[in-house]
Amino acid sequence: MNRKTLVLPALVGLLAPALAACGSSDSAGGDGKAIVVGTTDTIEASKAAPAPFDPVQTYDVGAWNVLRGTFQTLMRLPRTGTAPVPEAARSCGFRDTQNEQYRCTLRDGLTFSNGDSLTAADVKFSVDRMLRINNANGPVSLMNNIDTVETAGRHEVVFHLKKPDATFPQKLATPAAAIVDHKVYPRNALYKGFDLVGSGPYKLAAEHNGNRVTKAVFTRNPEYKGGIDPQNDKVEMRFFDDSDAMEKALRKGDIDLMNRSLSPQQVEGLQNSRDSHVVLQEMPGQEIRYLAFDTDAPAVRNKAVRQAVAQMVDRPALVRDVYAHTGDPLYSLVPTGLTGHINSFFSKYGNPDPAEAKNILRRAGIHTPVKLTLAYTEHHYGSITKDEFQELRKQLNKDGVFDVTLKGVDSWQQFREDSAKQKYPVWGMGWYADIPDADNYLAPFIGKGNFLGSPYRNHTIEDQLIPATRQQADRNAAAGSFKKAQNIVADDVPVLPLWQGKQYVAARDDITGVEWALNSSSALQIWELGRGVAD
Repeated sequence: MNRKTLVLPALVGLLAPALAACGSSDSAGGDGKAIVVGTTDTIEASKAAPAPFDPVQTYDVGAWNVLRGTFQTLMRLPRTGTAPVPEAARSCGFRDTQNEQYRCTLRDGLTFSNGDSLTAADVKFSVDRMLRINNANGPVSLMNNIDTVETAGRHEVVFHLKKPDATFPQKLATPAAAIVDHKVYPRNALYKGFDLVGSGPYKLAAEHNGNRVTKAVFTRNPEYKGGIDPQNDKVEMRFFDDSDAMEKALRKGDIDLMNRSLSPQQVEGLQNSRDSHVVLQEMPGQEIRYLAFDTDAPAVRNKAVRQAVAQMVDRPALVRDVYAHTGDPLYSLVPTGLTGHINSFFSKYGNPDPAEAKNILRRAGIHTPVKLTLAYTEHHYGSITKDEFQELRKQLNKDGVFDVTLKGVDSWQQFREDSAKQKYPVWGMGWYADIPDADNYLAPFIGKGNFLGSPYRNHTIEDQLIPATRQQADRNAAAGSFKKAQNIVADDVPVLPLWQGKQYVAARDDITGVEWALNSSSALQIWELGRGVAD
């Protein structure tokens, strides 16, 4: 998912309900007071991206957290684990041995929030619409292996895939497969504005100041029929300009929980806090941070320049000096904890070495220092991103290997639009998994229509290795092909993984269900939150 920022596999012990408050989490909403969630995510409309809550356009972790509570998908990820379970569907499964035909049967009595019935025709319409509009900044890549969608009556839908794909059920659990009302959503255009019509566990009322959302209010949908049992009747999501203001609101009791994005200093402060009414919990997740390259840009077109960057980056220094050990060095696009991970970049480049970086450049006939501009978003991943890029500049400039200039961009939407149009030679990004599988850390970055808009192509990965992994229902059997793909990425360096970090949730002590607040894709599950009795 675009967006998206950074994390480590959590230990089993971290899943223990350390934040469960006195009282039962079974009370849906406790005293009826809304549970207020704070975030520093930015959700905004722009001329190029006018529909922040249309599944065709939306491909950002913050907006996806809104969509997950308001739209239904055929499948969903459970509280824990990576195997999807039925949601709008009563049952789903492959109907052939090649993983090319997938059939779902819908639950009875599904309705949208406006009262319209939800049928198989709406499922087909939603997928066909995603593929037809083919929004460049949207999640269409998750659906583009679909050849055709058929319906059989009101409750049966059949997906015919172009190629085998054992990960398809997981993709149907993402908002890319959100089911929209065919009577409301335009067939060939985006549904603009801040309203939406879904069939999920909540209805949405969004408040905005100009083009930016300031509050999202979720109220329980009495007509919802699915596999989720909401533990509250109302949730408010409030958007803060910075994490310091968000923490102050939490300590005052103005909000009940905060997730994205806490600075390392805040994590340390909350860990050592004497405030008995605020508790910090480390959560599971697989978020990563990386540099992306426009491989057609003159500054980095030569692979040797990208390899020299890889040779210079000191990941341990980044996580130590900037992020205070709230993350770990990452030496592959595939994070540790997922099947198929190997430390491909460390195997090829080892420890940072300016002399070897100069050798790489000299062998390619490139003189040092190499002038380079690194672009980054100033707020989307937290204000500490500036410190991260200042550290990267210092590392790359060491011993005169590079001459780096930094370019900070205030607007996340503008940053995304410009990076997709290759306006930066190198830029910093993060990635939350759409699905908890190594496939989702490779396929979205490689090939035609890739998420980054990168011109980089590698037919071995695209035409051989990724297709081979998708034929394996047993994901352990796919590990060999994943490892080969990671080694190719380490050699070509179209992207450069930096680190993966731990994710944290801080909450008031009367909020229950916090241990289930994030699933295996680090998606916020607001329906798990309840209100108990404070200690």
